[in-house]
Amino acid sequence: MVVELVAAGLAACAVYGMLGARVVQQFERGVIFRLGKLREGVRGPGFTMIVPGVDRLRKVNLQIVTMPVPGQDGITRDNVTVKVDAVVYFKVVNAADAIINVEDYRFAVSQMAQTSLRSIIGKSDLDDLLSNREKLNQGLELMIDSPAIGWGVQIDRVEIKDVSLPETMKRSMARQAEADRERRARVINADAELQASKKLAEAAGVMSEQPAALQLRLLQTVVAVAAEKNSTLVLPFPVELLRFLERAHPGPPAPPAATAPRAVPPAEPPELEPEADRPELED
Repeated sequence: MVVELVAAGLAACAVYGMLGARVVQQFERGVIFRLGKLREGVRGPGFTMIVPGVDRLRKVNLQIVTMPVPGQDGITRDNVTVKVDAVVYFKVVNAADAIINVEDYRFAVSQMAQTSLRSIIGKSDLDDLLSNREKLNQGLELMIDSPAIGWGVQIDRVEIKDVSLPETMKRSMARQAEADRERRARVINADAELQASKKLAEAAGVMSEQPAALQLRLLQTVVAVAAEKNSTLVLPFPVELLRFLERAHPGPPAPPAATAPRAVPPAEPPELEPEADRPELED
């Protein structure tokens, strides 16, 4: 009889121990409530025991949680309708506060992220949403982290994932970008023309000091054009080149020209005296 009682007691103890045995994972912390009251101290990872029927163990995950924020429609400060979605990275740093101070810390962080995202959209311009996201991410992180500290939650990072624009705005931005690229292309072309004109002016100054340089440049141009196939080259032969060649290679003196005989004009008939002035002949 005694043996049976001892065996029954040992079995009861084993069952009681099995009911009170708990295992806490490495990435978890255990919060103990005894008769509804929080016990001091958080149970760490490993094997732990509680009093069955008296204690209640709540496990809290300490891993970083990746929470997508649904796309929020808003109007920017420059009156552009956009839809922005984001991602929030957070983790629990105080397991007791995450259980006691807030009913569902995940839902609370999600709602706070959505309201903060809408507030950021209304305070920002479209250009900031598209190009200055790092600053907006920091502002979102501060807005969410301030109330989350009381929930035992630490916001690790907030990232704006996508900014959706209306189709009309996309077309307008495309036209603006095209016009800006066209303007830059024209400015670059004009700058190139200015630099080329300056170089040509300098080259003209050098060639004016050496007239032969202009002729050499002409010959180089002729050679470059003659290399092209199926082309007809019409080359004017300047007189200055002939003069340059004459000065470079003087020829033999030209023979004197033969003098032609000089024509003698015909003799004019003698003038007749008037009859009044002529003397009369005597018979």
